[in-house]
Amino acid sequence: MPFPPLCSKGNPDVTGAQKRVLLVQPSLQPPGGGNGVAAWMLEALKRDHNVSLLSWHAPDLNAVNRFFGTSLLSSDFRLIVPSHLARAAARCSPTPLDLLKSNHLARLGRRLAPDHDVVMSANNESDLGGNGIQYIHFPSLHPTRPEIDLRWYHPRLAVSAYRRYAQRLTGFSNERMRSNLTLVNSEWTGNLVRRLHGIEPRTVRPPVPGKFPAVPWREREDGFVCIGRISPEKRIELIIEILAEVRSRGRPVHLHVVGTFGDRAYARRIRRLIAEHHSWVFLEENLARDELARLVAQHRYGIHAMTEEHFGMAVAEMVRGGCIVFAPNGGGQVEIVANHRLLYDDTADAVAKVGAVLSDPDAQAELRADLTTKAATLSAERFVREIQEIVRGF
Repeated sequence: MPFPPLCSKGNPDVTGAQKRVLLVQPSLQPPGGGNGVAAWMLEALKRDHNVSLLSWHAPDLNAVNRFFGTSLLSSDFRLIVPSHLARAAARCSPTPLDLLKSNHLARLGRRLAPDHDVVMSANNESDLGGNGIQYIHFPSLHPTRPEIDLRWYHPRLAVSAYRRYAQRLTGFSNERMRSNLTLVNSEWTGNLVRRLHGIEPRTVRPPVPGKFPAVPWREREDGFVCIGRISPEKRIELIIEILAEVRSRGRPVHLHVVGTFGDRAYARRIRRLIAEHHSWVFLEENLARDELARLVAQHRYGIHAMTEEHFGMAVAEMVRGGCIVFAPNGGGQVEIVANHRLLYDDTADAVAKVGAVLSDPDAQAELRADLTTKAATLSAERFVREIQEIVRGF
């Protein structure tokens, strides 16, 4: 056993609900798309069901609500945490051990499953006892996750051995995992899940919360925003390179880099780069949801640079904010933008396509109308309805 046994604590049971739902989620804390989906699952179910959250620690609901746009209260669910010894052991580990800790939490969820009608997770593949609901953002058991697993200190064989060790130590069963009802964030992710696990998932796009002000196009700034976690895979330096070339061709656009930093070395690099272009590149850190919405809605264009994005939350937020958004031609984000004029293959292609759209008002009007239709399918209200329907019918 990797950690000591379960010792739970929590708020008094919420009464009068239709089903007893257990959500197994390592954390709700921002940032992170998976944690945001889990927070909105709680939001969707809190009124009609008796909900419990099994997590490694109590969430800071003020931070959760501020970042994800939820309105959760501690009285909305019962909190269950692993024993003090288990949490201490996890904290003392010299490495994150995310997979081992996730599998251990799922093991505790299996113990609690008989006391619940529905067991759920928003943490990728989960062994919930053979009859749960799992939400997969990107299959954690995929043999190659280069942006996460295959850094220089993570040789492929070591990653594979660690995964097998974590599964064996926590009793993880692939057969039970495959028997879950599987939800995915995009058709692109769904195709990976089909090939890897041989199961048929249902696509439920993540919620894009918040109300974006309706700013007329003529009143918006002729500039760009890029939003989301500021980390190496997001390739902020490429965005600056693309727009610097656009500016060199006579379009005096500017850029707001909006988000929170993760990797410290990358943070130093991007801060230096922004300082070099301080006349037209601006850093906006840790904005509240309403501040982010206002900034996005004040600009005409958005741009993203992560390749093979599993869903593309940043792209979806900018689309909901009324921006024309340019993104790499790969991953789940293609399903959001779905227009060849906005999807680029390399730097030169991006510069050409940005320039073409910026110089063509008719193309802008056509693209805006198309993206407005897509934006309606990305709301938090739509996600809440789908999760409620799934749980009611489970």
